[in-house]
Amino acid sequence: MSPIDAKNSDPIVIVGMSVEAPGGIESPEDLFAAVAQDRDLIAPFPRDRDWPVDQLLALDTLDGWGAVPDAGGFLLGAAEFDPLSFGLSPREAVAMDPQQRVALRTAVRAIENAGVNPFALASPDAGGADSEVGVYFGASINEYGPRASAVNEFSGHRVVGTALGGVSGRISHLLGLTGPAMTVDTACASSLTALHLAANAVRLDECEWAIAGGVCVMGSPAAFFEFAKNNALARDGRCRSYSAGASGTVWGEGVGAVVLERESRARAHGHRIYARLRGTAVNHNGGGAAIVVPSAPAQRRLIERTLAVGGADPSDIDLIEGHGTGTLGDPLELTALAQTYGAARTAEPAWVGSVKSNMGHAQAAAGILGLVKVLQCGRRGVIAPTRYGDDPTDKIDWDSAGLALPTSAVPWAARSGSRWAAVSSFGVSGTNAHAILEMPDSINEHPADDRPEVAHA
Repeated sequence: MSPIDAKNSDPIVIVGMSVEAPGGIESPEDLFAAVAQDRDLIAPFPRDRDWPVDQLLALDTLDGWGAVPDAGGFLLGAAEFDPLSFGLSPREAVAMDPQQRVALRTAVRAIENAGVNPFALASPDAGGADSEVGVYFGASINEYGPRASAVNEFSGHRVVGTALGGVSGRISHLLGLTGPAMTVDTACASSLTALHLAANAVRLDECEWAIAGGVCVMGSPAAFFEFAKNNALARDGRCRSYSAGASGTVWGEGVGAVVLERESRARAHGHRIYARLRGTAVNHNGGGAAIVVPSAPAQRRLIERTLAVGGADPSDIDLIEGHGTGTLGDPLELTALAQTYGAARTAEPAWVGSVKSNMGHAQAAAGILGLVKVLQCGRRGVIAPTRYGDDPTDKIDWDSAGLALPTSAVPWAARSGSRWAAVSSFGVSGTNAHAILEMPDSINEHPADDRPEVAHA
């Protein structure tokens, strides 16, 4: 067996995960409960961030501006942080972008979820001296705090505190990790792009294992201003993914992280395995239309490449966690899904969902939140409903597309011993990212009483 064949026969697996999301969600189990129960996690604008809320809500009185509903998916614990437990002074912590704070604690929880003491990683017997750990996090600039040129008591801390590189760098520095540390900004595709880079780094032995994820905490309401000018915000403040009633997107926040390593290493260390990451790929729309306009052909090529990389059969993919922003991009995305996954289905259609229908569009963290949702669905053998799926868009012919929207929780049985799923994210930068997961029953043990009641189709 060649070295390349040997690497491919030892797949990358997910052994730990953590998440925070709107509605007080602080764990992957909380996230599954919310989506399985079809909960609406949208709330009014926070009034404790010094945002010009009255100005936002009055934008539609200006010529050429659309309405901004008093709604979004906001992290309740975005401002909560114990700096001393992370070896930081209170002044430095306040100067830090909140994205750094929540990414830091989420990465720590993901490592703990993998059964590893994160604060012992730098010691020789914990792997710090014998193995390198990489950190790959998606994030985007968020206008937190005053400009660095404004002199005040936080001067000196903001050179790292407001830098995107600080998101990944804080994690590596706190835990003494010596592998690559990268913060990735491909807009809404950032977290899945980070996952792609992390998986390749482990595969190419750049690090022995890696933390991958994404974070979004809005330091200002800039995204609401921008999309109001483009008249692209949902009138009712709800992201109606793939629905005929979709009228635009709604912004949200969130953070998630997963821990990756080779399957042989996971088994040798007794780590719980959630899924095999069979394939990831990233591409770009190229030129032509405006940079923010999605491309169905590019998405189709991306899916085909990911399937080829993962050696996966499109007919095996039962669940697709799509991008689903509730905008004009949804029909284009569905077209690409129909041409790839849907066309391969000869019996039952593939289920399509989007966590954005529950909590809005978490931007750089959108993909990782969808991925954690899929992992939790796979563990329990349940496909969670997609909100507003009972009113599907008429922009495609669902009967011939080989796709369907779950309107209630659906049992998800393993086929040939495994459940297969795909996750997509597309950025306004033109970058597209896709991942394919295999969740074999043999590595996905869970308590029998952990399954929710579901309706049998």
